[in-house]
Order: sequence, then structure tokens, then C-alpha cells
Amino acid sequence: MVIETKAVTFRCQGAVLHGILDEPALSGQRAVLIVVGGPQFRVGSHRQFTLLSRYLAASGIPTMRFDHRGIGDSDGETSFEQLGPDIAAAVDKLCEDVPEIREIVLWGLCDAASAAMIYASSDPRIKGLILLNPWVRDDQSLAKTYMKHYYVAQILGRDFWHRILTGKVKIIHSLKSLIRNTLTAAKPVRKSTPADTGNHDQMTFIDRMEHGLDNFKGRVLFIMSGEDLTAAEFRQLVDGSRSWKKILRRDLVDWQEFPDADHTFSRRLWREQVEQISRDWISSW
Repeated sequence: MVIETKAVTFRCQGAVLHGILDEPALSGQRAVLIVVGGPQFRVGSHRQFTLLSRYLAASGIPTMRFDHRGIGDSDGETSFEQLGPDIAAAVDKLCEDVPEIREIVLWGLCDAASAAMIYASSDPRIKGLILLNPWVRDDQSLAKTYMKHYYVAQILGRDFWHRILTGKVKIIHSLKSLIRNTLTAAKPVRKSTPADTGNHDQMTFIDRMEHGLDNFKGRVLFIMSGEDLTAAEFRQLVDGSRSWKKILRRDLVDWQEFPDADHTFSRRLWREQVEQISRDWISSW
């Protein structure tokens, strides 16, 4: 399908934001907004967002990607915890440029997935979320993840013992790191603010994610990497929380695993599979 690619410019709280819209010749009523997180900008790691946007547009799904405040070509400053105004401004622009749109799916990786969870329930135009390896990091979760995934893998690996025997591992430094992570992981679990209070001032960003997803009535697709500490931390959060488990057991929530994939699905095979899964899921409802 023929697509038109054009630069878009819009404002968010006085800052000028820049993005790219890929629009098919024949657009449906459902579109995708790619939310950018971390240090990335609208192109994405290994051109991930550019290629995804063009792929979806070629499948008949208008897709826009943009630089939020402080990233890429856009003015201002913000953090992923405060991306709501940026996402709202981008949704407004997408609906303005493609007026036939009636429903929008937010697509986000890492802390962009976290930001999408926080935002989605506040905007009735958002009907779906595609969330890849959501970011839920704090000191304790990272320590527990290292204890469970990193250290065990190291101890069981032949290469680790070879490096010890050849003097390539600094024993004292490694022991200090192990003790520090053990003590951090053993701290009492923080008590979350109940998600139904709605008091964002008292919530951590993880609480706000839970509150947002709990109140979101649309469809959700999680795409998770098997070889990624960020994904492991999210699984660990879910495994230890009845409220998160309850949310993820909903009929409108789907879960897709990539056992061998890294954080950004950097291999061509993984990237193309993510593109196809995203397209098929968006077209399935």
C-alpha cells in the first residue's frame, strides 16, 4: 500500500514538539501512536520505531512517532513519569491530521510503556495499549532481579569459574556487590498506596502505572523479552502482587513472550515478529 510520510509539528505547554506521521492512502478508523522512552528519539534503537511505523502504515494503520519534550528535536524538559501532556498533545495532532480516526493504540517500550499505562485511562480516545518490557525499576527490584537471574547464571556458568581461576574476576569487588544486593533485596517490601485512592501525590510511578492500567477499559498486549532484566523485574513485580495478577488475568489482556530476545528486540527476526504481532493484534478487534 502507498503511504505518505510527513513531518508534523505541534505544541505542548509552550514547547515545540516534532514528529513523523506515516499515513496510508486508505486509512481505517484506528491508528497507532508510538510513545518514545529512555534516551531514544523518534527513530528508535536500530531504527525500530521508523520501521515499525512504516510497516503498520503499509498495512493500512496510520502511525505517528514523536519526540516528547527534551528528546530529539523537541524543546523543553520532562520525564517519563510526566509524559501525559506530551502524549495528549500528540494524540490531538494525530486526530487533527487524520480526521477519520476514532480509536488510538499507544505503543511503548520500556519507560514509554510505563508512561502509556499511566496516561491511557485519562483519554477516551485510547482503546488499546501495546506494552513492551515495562519499566518498574527501584533499588530493591533491581537487587532481587540480580540475585535471581544474574548471580545464579554466573555461578552455574563455566565461564565464570574459568575467569576466577585465571584471575580475571575481582573477588573482593564481586563479593561486595553480592553483599550489597543481598541486603537491599532483603529489605521489607514497600507498601504501595492502594490503587483505588486516586491520590497521585502519594503514589510512586509504579503505583500510578497500576492505577492507570486498573482503570483502563481497553485492550492490552504485553510483549516481553526473555533475555532482559527490565522484563524480569516486571515479571517479578507481577508474581509478587495479587492486584497486578488480577489486572493481567482480564479477558482483554494478552501476553506474548520472546524467550531469546533482548530489551529492544535488536535482531531483524525479533523486530519483524514484533511488527507482525502488533499489526495482527490491532486488526483482530
